[in-house]
Amino acid sequence: MSVPVTTEAPLAKVAPTAVRRGNKSRNTIVVLLVLTAVAFVMVTPFIWTTMAATKSTAEAFANPPVFFYQPSLDAFVALWQETNFAQYLLNTVVVAIASVIIALIVGAPAAYALSRYGGRMGALLLVLALIFRALPRFAVALPFYNFAQALGIYDTKIALMIGLVALNQPFTIWLLRNFFMEIPRELDEAAMVDGCSRLQTLVRVILPVMGPGLVTAGIFTFLFAFQEYLLALVLTDTEAKTIPVFIATQIGQNLPLLQQASAATVLVALPILVLAMVVQRFLVAGLTGGSVKG
Repeated sequence: MSVPVTTEAPLAKVAPTAVRRGNKSRNTIVVLLVLTAVAFVMVTPFIWTTMAATKSTAEAFANPPVFFYQPSLDAFVALWQETNFAQYLLNTVVVAIASVIIALIVGAPAAYALSRYGGRMGALLLVLALIFRALPRFAVALPFYNFAQALGIYDTKIALMIGLVALNQPFTIWLLRNFFMEIPRELDEAAMVDGCSRLQTLVRVILPVMGPGLVTAGIFTFLFAFQEYLLALVLTDTEAKTIPVFIATQIGQNLPLLQQASAATVLVALPILVLAMVVQRFLVAGLTGGSVKG
């Protein structure tokens, strides 16, 4: 007697799987479309600025806007020839790099100490540092201005470096501490058993292992210092003026100056975009660095 063969059970198992896969594909497409739309919205201001910098004056401020035009580099040429853009760019880069170096020199030992000898006092210091970092810029800008005037260093790169280091140091310490927490303490103990002091352990053993963490903290500190506006506006006038302040002063009633401001924005933003793409893995590490225990 033959036994009837049925295929309903296998089909019943295959159908839900196919449905789930189809739903997953549709969800993926929807997410990609949403992310693409968000990215386009975020990039649109930069595209608009680039278009304004490469248009003629009449085209840049035409109403309705002109989307098809013959690109021109006149605004970029005028920016270099008619303004002190090169000097302001040099000021910005020098101040940002010096701020990074000082912040790492000061922040690395402090972060290491807080990661190894935390306790209640360490937690209190971290909370105070976080509160200071969270203060609005205008709450600390005027005290820095009075400090610079009293010492006779107003409108100098030194004053701006001091202000930027003080302003960004809490973030640097927090970030470096999280990286130090990921390094096993047994490494410290092994170094001290071999005769290293605590400082020698930090310099010879821990810091070489901390390479990615130092790079990450340096990148974030550089970006913060490079784009700082309010503190640079308060502490500088002409000699130590930086690019953000220069771009703000270019925006006025004179239309060609707006084109120069757009050109300056493009010239400054492009290297930052390239830097962000090159070091994106370090930026991601910095954003996720707070997920460690401790």
